Amino acid sequence: MIKLSVMYPYSPEAHFDYDYYRDSHMPLLKQRLGEVCRYYTIDKGFNAVTPDSNPAFIAMCHVYCDSVEALMTAIGPYAEELAADVANFTNVTPIQQISEVIIEKSE
Repeated sequence: MIKLSVMYPYSPEAHFDYDYYRDSHMPLLKQRLGEVCRYYTIDKGFNAVTPDSNPAFIAMCHVYCDSVEALMTAIGPYAEELAADVANFTNVTPIQQISEVIIEKSE
């Protein structure tokens, strides 16, 4: 299994509409990917390790799929649409990474 992580770095000028992200953007992504997206998670960063510190990322999503090939094939036709929707919820340029999931959940 692989995971596409999309991370939105913190900056003092950063704006992020978590409601839009949760209620519109991510359901749109799931709809476009269909069965290729096994599931996704959304994280809201609130601080670094120490209290009252700024987070490295204000938000992240993790999209779980069976393979890179399946993800790329499914997302390809919708990449421009999904990228254009980013302006509806943030002014932050996201960082993306694809990882192999070694352990999906621990015991």
